[in-house]
Amino acid sequence: MPDIAVLSDTHGLLRDDVISILNRCDAILHAGDFGSAQILARLKTIAPLYAVRGNNDKEWAARLARTLSFELFGIRFYMIHNRQDLPEPAKDRQIVICGHTHNYEQIEKNGQTWLNPGSCGPKRFSLPVTMAVIETAGCGAFTITRIDLAAHAARLDSRIDPAADASIPARQTGFPVLWNGQSMKKIILRVIKETDKGKPVAAIAKSCRISEPLAEQICRLYLTHPGVTADGIMAKMGL
Repeated sequence: MPDIAVLSDTHGLLRDDVISILNRCDAILHAGDFGSAQILARLKTIAPLYAVRGNNDKEWAARLARTLSFELFGIRFYMIHNRQDLPEPAKDRQIVICGHTHNYEQIEKNGQTWLNPGSCGPKRFSLPVTMAVIETAGCGAFTITRIDLAAHAARLDSRIDPAADASIPARQTGFPVLWNGQSMKKIILRVIKETDKGKPVAAIAKSCRISEPLAEQICRLYLTHPGVTADGIMAKMGL
């Protein structure tokens, strides 16, 4: 029977472990705070996507609905980013999905299942890195499995291969120390500054005049290693 991946609050980070789970599912539900249009576009290439807009999804997400009511594989869903913004009780829905808190929650209430998959994006404080998979059983029956990615939250799961981007000079240790004449350390410091402003990867890449793969690599290392310095990021990149 079909499986449904449920995630939320990716905030610009789509982990390889998450992608491997999504690749095994028949549909994806995302409860908002994608963090960038690139995350939204990437998810659409993996499986049919049902999504709502989060409070941190800016102008690029204007076409996303704030709430979504739909039926999928015989199960009736209602989805909203922040549970506190629920306009009215979704009484005829079997599963109500929300996000926003970054904290996994699954409760039964008045014959409904209320599911918050938590966040599988950048680790936040001591909160676990989580998502969920709904296994359907036909006739509206289902089982929900919590997926805990905490064991992977503190490490970078993969490196971007410079050979995949023709604009990145080949080098055994990864990215070059100089990028088009710019010091890599200065680039990293600029990326950190732009990341702290909450800018998406594409905007950071444009502002810093680097490719999106490089910007994504630096952002991911910065966000998944709290307190890391520019020198620390360079070391993790093998520079």
